[in-house]
Amino acid sequence: MDTVTTSPVRSTTPNPGAFQSLARNNSYVIPGVYDLNVEDTNWVLTSSFIIFTMQTGFGMLESGCVSVKNEVNIMMKNIIDIVLGGFTYWLFGYAMSFGRGELNNPFVALGDFLIDPDVSDPLFGPIFAAFLFQLSFSTTATTIVSGAMAERCNFKAYCIFSFFNTIVYCIPAGWVWGEHGFLKNLGVVDIAGSGPVHLIGGASAFASAAILGPRLGRYAKGTDPLPLGNPVNACMGLFVLWWGWLAFNSGSTYGVSGAKWEYAARAAVMTMMGSFGGGSFSIIYSMYNNDGRMDVVDLINGILASLVSVTAGCYLYHAWEAILIGAIGSALCCFGMPLFDRMGVDDPVGASSVHGIAGIWGVLAVGLFADNPLRMETTSGRSGLFKGGGWYMLGVQSLSALCLCCWGVSITFLLLWLINKIVPIRMDPNEELLGADLMEHRIRHTQIGISRALSALAPIQLDLDDVIDAPPIGRNPGHERCVDEIEAASQKLHQWRAAMDKLSDRDQQPAKESKEASGSRRRTKGFGSKSHTNNGTDNVGYDGGRSVTVKVGGRGEAHQLSIIGGDMGAERTNDRNFAWID
Repeated sequence: MDTVTTSPVRSTTPNPGAFQSLARNNSYVIPGVYDLNVEDTNWVLTSSFIIFTMQTGFGMLESGCVSVKNEVNIMMKNIIDIVLGGFTYWLFGYAMSFGRGELNNPFVALGDFLIDPDVSDPLFGPIFAAFLFQLSFSTTATTIVSGAMAERCNFKAYCIFSFFNTIVYCIPAGWVWGEHGFLKNLGVVDIAGSGPVHLIGGASAFASAAILGPRLGRYAKGTDPLPLGNPVNACMGLFVLWWGWLAFNSGSTYGVSGAKWEYAARAAVMTMMGSFGGGSFSIIYSMYNNDGRMDVVDLINGILASLVSVTAGCYLYHAWEAILIGAIGSALCCFGMPLFDRMGVDDPVGASSVHGIAGIWGVLAVGLFADNPLRMETTSGRSGLFKGGGWYMLGVQSLSALCLCCWGVSITFLLLWLINKIVPIRMDPNEELLGADLMEHRIRHTQIGISRALSALAPIQLDLDDVIDAPPIGRNPGHERCVDEIEAASQKLHQWRAAMDKLSDRDQQPAKESKEASGSRRRTKGFGSKSHTNNGTDNVGYDGGRSVTVKVGGRGEAHQLSIIGGDMGAERTNDRNFAWID
């Protein structure tokens, strides 16, 4: 998010004396993050709403890349990232990135905790708009990590991690975008977050995957990628992320007033140009690497890496530069994924490469290709190395990449180490075999090997009674029990009728012989005091609505069943009998 301040105080705001009664918002100089008029606020809010849809994209992409028995678990983690990560961002995250307080320093801001301005605050609207926009960025950075920890992370430990993961993001975001940040004051340029969002997320993903270790059996047959659980979901996730990225980048002009709307349009176009370059390279790479076949993961991650690469300078590039930057980012990602696997770092969705490696390149690319945007103070009048701006911008961009990478890796290692002292961060191996959906959420998929795993683990001293009884998804257990009871009642009725037919046949044998001789096929069956006729049609033995009471589920829930019965073969083939639940 690139903020632009043309003057320390806007003429449309009250004079400094209007702020003296504000106890919590005690800054008399309006930071760039609150430099919003009505049109800017509308743009920022709309962009925030669209950016939040990226959570859907992340969830679909990640659930499509993992095995089916863990797909619900990964979606649950994405929900947790919003709930717990968003809550902590309100508690302290926003305050440590953009807070206004006397204790602010170049490393961290300290002010506006639990931000909730009073209606009399002259910055009432801009504060809420700025918070929502930054919140959408924070949840995006947090959820990047969930894919790298998929299929073997303890869900309870992940909830704790998600709660505190805001710390990993909020402090470096303040370095790059906050008024106090030492990197911002050195002249670092990162418009939409290749560094604070994606590089931090990718570095944290790498540390998480490394400390958790690979999934069981991941490298038993080499480092080739595992099959996707749902490739269609993964592709759909890409499209949703693609859509959200347009708001992510063009919304980071932080308004449409002045020249901002022009650069917002340029940011959207250059975002697409970058994805075209990355997608083109990944197509060539995948076909060459797979003997003319297209690999889904190569294409998806190549496009995402190109979007990450162009994010930092999205409106500072020409079209050919955006295409080239996107292609290079895609190449780095495609070559980086197998490299991490050879290192034994098991990242199921490739977040370490897509967001980490491509994030580093995106930050550095600004120092090489950035233009000095006219009528905007984004680069403080500087240009990139290839635009005649010298080495300064490349130097500070390199420093930014180094600081962000070191912070993301080290603080994530520390955080997971501390959590592991409280709750084991790794799933039990037996639970991992059965899948997190079953063990964590009691969701039992069918035809994916869970029953086989349950049978194999049964002799081991494990308490599996609870999960064995979990009903398979996609079926209504209540209806299944009803059907079982109906079949049992119908079977008893069939046995009773068969016995009565034998008695009736013995008594009426002379009459039957006489009727058969005359060509009649009429037969009388005795059911107590009632007689039934069979006219030779398919609706045999209709008893006029005889009902049977069935109790379902052992709870005394009685249901009257009107049964249409007839001859029921032992194997129940071509069965014409059925039952209605009144």
